[in-house]
Amino acid sequence: MSPGGTVSRGGATDTPVDFGEFVRRRGGRGSLVVQPRMGISDPVRMRAGLRATRAARATTVGTITLDSYTRVADLAAAERALADGVQLNGYPIVNHPYDVTRALLDGVRDDDFPVQVRHGSAVPAHIFEALVALRLNASEGGPVSYCLPYGRTPLADSVANWRRGTELFATLRDHGAEPHLETFGGCMLGQLCPPSQLVAISVLEALFFHQHGVRSLSVSYAQQTNFAQDVEAVAALRRLCADLLPTPNWHVVVYAYMGVYPYTTAGAYRLLERAAELALTTGAERLIVKTEAEAQRIPTIAENVTALERAGAVRASPTPSQDDSETYGEALALVHAVLNLDADLGRALLAAFRHGILDIPFCLHPDNMGRTRAYLDTDGRLRWAATGSMPLPAGSGTRVLTSAGLLDDLSYVRRSYDTPIGAAP
Repeated sequence: MSPGGTVSRGGATDTPVDFGEFVRRRGGRGSLVVQPRMGISDPVRMRAGLRATRAARATTVGTITLDSYTRVADLAAAERALADGVQLNGYPIVNHPYDVTRALLDGVRDDDFPVQVRHGSAVPAHIFEALVALRLNASEGGPVSYCLPYGRTPLADSVANWRRGTELFATLRDHGAEPHLETFGGCMLGQLCPPSQLVAISVLEALFFHQHGVRSLSVSYAQQTNFAQDVEAVAALRRLCADLLPTPNWHVVVYAYMGVYPYTTAGAYRLLERAAELALTTGAERLIVKTEAEAQRIPTIAENVTALERAGAVRASPTPSQDDSETYGEALALVHAVLNLDADLGRALLAAFRHGILDIPFCLHPDNMGRTRAYLDTDGRLRWAATGSMPLPAGSGTRVLTSAGLLDDLSYVRRSYDTPIGAAP
């Protein structure tokens, strides 16, 4: 059976709200739009998840996260799973008939509740084709951030795939819908990548999207291991975007910690609330939440709603931050070093990784030079141990990196937040 089955696939005809404009209107200045990472293969349950997200006691936007077969374009495997009644780890938007997805969205998505599709693909053309047909105008990813951490797709292929996909997605504007893309570059590997490189890749991916026709953007940053350093990083991200992005239609999205998550319920919520505080303190407009179940299994709809409401209830006021921090200086150097390589952002990114100007620590992808290393200092700040060929000062040689030390760093956040308040971690 071909993808989509035999049911009529006709595209949607409504004109969805600009996702970016919605978030900028509702978030920032002490307010926060919160969002789950929810994906369910059954359309009835996926609709129920969106309805529950919308009804949560918070300002929310919806999420449809796609399954791993769709992510790698193995549509035949997704089709077999659907035929056999196997539950996937996300929503197979290409295989489900478009009319099924339209019915899922009908009466749920509107100007007060936009929906974003999240996927994780280095080969996204089939996904963007479905989004255009369905007039689903918000997605995310990037040519670097959805390639290097996730597999062995050559970076050159991912850049070409994302160029085509972004240009296809931009045709939504011909149908009266404003396409929105969010960079995933601020989340590379989830942990142990110093914030300056996260900021740099997020900015560069946003510029790549804009160069290929998308004007509504969001730039990501994932909560790391030290609150003060995270504040510096988000401030650097905002400053670089204000200086470099050729569109005013952009906002910042913070992700709750993407690494080894606390196992206890109390620890998980303490970490989530700290992420919400980070977003509010730095004036970020949107937060991607995590739940109490992250360390154990895929969360339920109810657990997602609880996380949305816990995050949405956090209160903090934006505060001025240090403009010329070490994080900003490093990110600025990385961004401009890449921009100086080529006017075409895709070619510039390829050259940057080929020459080690961008180099992700602990990333085993063949197109990553792999000469950089990072570690946590005694305050939990991420530091460069080795900077390879990047245009940054040489890393600190004061700590010998060992496998035991790496495992200790990887578990730092879990250990810190699962420890009762007042006790030594």
